[in-house]
Amino acid sequence: MVACAPASAAETETAGITELSTIEVTGKGNNPGAIKPLARNKVSNAPDSLPASVSTITDEEIRTLNVGRDISNIYRRVPGVVANNIDQGDTGNGFRMRGFTTNGTHGADVAVHVDGVPQNIPSSQGGAGHGPVFMEWLTPQMIKRVDVIKGPVSALYGDQNRAGAVNIETLDGGDVASSIGLEVTSFDGRRANLVLSGEHEGFESLLVADIYKTNGYRKAAETNRDNYFWKLSKVIDDARYSVRFSHYQSDFKNDGYLNLPALKAGKISRRDTDNLYGFGNANRNTYVLNRSPAEGEEGLYYTAYFEDFKRVRGIANGTSTHNYGKDDRDIYGGRLAYNFVYENAAALMIGADIRRDKGDAYRQQYRNFEPTQNYYFDFDMDLITYGVFAQGQYKPVDSLKLLAGLRYDRFDYDIDNRKFRNADTGYHSSVTTPKFGLVWTPVEQLEVFTNAAQGFRSPAAEYISSGNSGALPPSESGGRINGNVRPSKVTSYDIGFTLRPTERFSSTTEFYYIQNDSETLQTSPGVFEQVSDTTRKGVETSFNYQATSTVSTYASYGRILDAVIDNPPAGTGDRLVVPEHTYKAGVQYRDAFMAGQLTLNADAYHLTGIPYYMGTERKEMPVYTRYDLRASYDYADYQFSVYGTFQPHRYGTEVAYGTSSGLVIVPQPSTTLGASVRYFF
Repeated sequence: MVACAPASAAETETAGITELSTIEVTGKGNNPGAIKPLARNKVSNAPDSLPASVSTITDEEIRTLNVGRDISNIYRRVPGVVANNIDQGDTGNGFRMRGFTTNGTHGADVAVHVDGVPQNIPSSQGGAGHGPVFMEWLTPQMIKRVDVIKGPVSALYGDQNRAGAVNIETLDGGDVASSIGLEVTSFDGRRANLVLSGEHEGFESLLVADIYKTNGYRKAAETNRDNYFWKLSKVIDDARYSVRFSHYQSDFKNDGYLNLPALKAGKISRRDTDNLYGFGNANRNTYVLNRSPAEGEEGLYYTAYFEDFKRVRGIANGTSTHNYGKDDRDIYGGRLAYNFVYENAAALMIGADIRRDKGDAYRQQYRNFEPTQNYYFDFDMDLITYGVFAQGQYKPVDSLKLLAGLRYDRFDYDIDNRKFRNADTGYHSSVTTPKFGLVWTPVEQLEVFTNAAQGFRSPAAEYISSGNSGALPPSESGGRINGNVRPSKVTSYDIGFTLRPTERFSSTTEFYYIQNDSETLQTSPGVFEQVSDTTRKGVETSFNYQATSTVSTYASYGRILDAVIDNPPAGTGDRLVVPEHTYKAGVQYRDAFMAGQLTLNADAYHLTGIPYYMGTERKEMPVYTRYDLRASYDYADYQFSVYGTFQPHRYGTEVAYGTSSGLVIVPQPSTTLGASVRYFF
């Protein structure tokens, strides 16, 4: 996608876009079929130089996607990734890949960083479990680049780096033109945003203000969200410095999950509310300072951050009650690293990071929308994580690059259990995770890569300090300390290749095998033990093809060959609830039209083979299919877009759970339409 502002004809021609003489176009015109040069053989700490499968999403590509209410839609084209919001308000952003499903609908098991700041929230009670990701504070106008790293191969990411990592960079003031935009969508969706971008005496400033409101598809659904973002950057001597501030505030209501057998029997409608409506709100204020080398990669890097994090979510769990969860945290930390580079043959980055997460996390019973004296969980936590890491690269010959990395992470926790005072405890543990990989480039058109790496997830507070999770008043007894719980580790093995026979075609195929040696389960009330190992095997293949100067296409297929619990508890199934097949495909057309430029996009996405259990009886969820169409027209200083999202299967959904009474789902609208206009100045 492109934005209107000055750019040279040479730049436009280089990007493979038909040259326009009557309009001026900003950007390189990246598209879902753009063929990127091979980069794994380079000695670099850039994600796409890792010996792994890495998908990069540019800001230009994001502008060709139907993002709408949920920022997770930026991942729609990434091979093998199931990314979604559970359509229950601002309750976290789903990101599932490689057969990982623990809290997967909310982004856990993938380490997500934005400008070097970790986004996973440990031991969340206002979200969903341990390590969810809340990306609602981001809008497309803030994002410069997203790298999705498959597997835990990079030593730069610590907690939650099991299925892989996501690295997001925000835009600088010199990257985009100033603009103002308006958007309307089905179900009373309204969005207005302002982008102010500029440079003065070496300072680059970017201000983004975004206001979004929608009533949603179902009866009680409602989201009101405000986002503000300001970033100031400047090069001083040999370093680039940036400071940024972001403010996010949201209020929402939701309708919960509906029973599929009752839906099919006509007892309830797809837009009904399950018992009481759910509700929530959130408020985040974040401050970030970054330093990096101004040129090249050698030199000093550091990041420092502070966040005031507040989040509430009330989940209906009866005809008159809610499970009311709240997080009220101060989160702060940083990273310091130095990268040593020897010509184009070797590099070594060494560094350390620290994060402190201090505050309240509790779940309280509400009755008739009022608090009771009963709690499900109630913690006052002080969670400190320290990490040191090293990652080295070496090219003994030009066609071969070796990578080795090592992380050591330590956890020092102080947990006050206000529900069960006898379970107050400290927790001290550590974990070491090595990484190895290589890239072989026998010819210019082929890269072969492989890696063996470990990743980990820290234990949640409720694993360490536990007790009866029912709604009970605070007590001096009844709790249990599980001090032997360890961080859950995975060992991942990858092998794959990228073939690029011409500048118009590229294809990547990878195979993976993952062992999780210590999955944590509740073996009896209040007792958490690491008893269950899990195994995942899979393959992903994808291609990008630039058919002509105006037409590009892509397709991918992900197959999970095995995703099993090796020793499941009695009375439960052994299959993990993940899609066996993930299909994605799309095409883009971009060319001059009349006095402007027309861009057309069509994307298809299909999930099938998702198991679930009623006891030990294995069943399969309904298939899910989604089609996205989008047309944009750039003329002078304006950009006009119309789009539609179509979900044709009546009971198809990306999010569902098996229960003793049958599958519960979040019904989706069959058609969502939208239109937007943006003025650049």
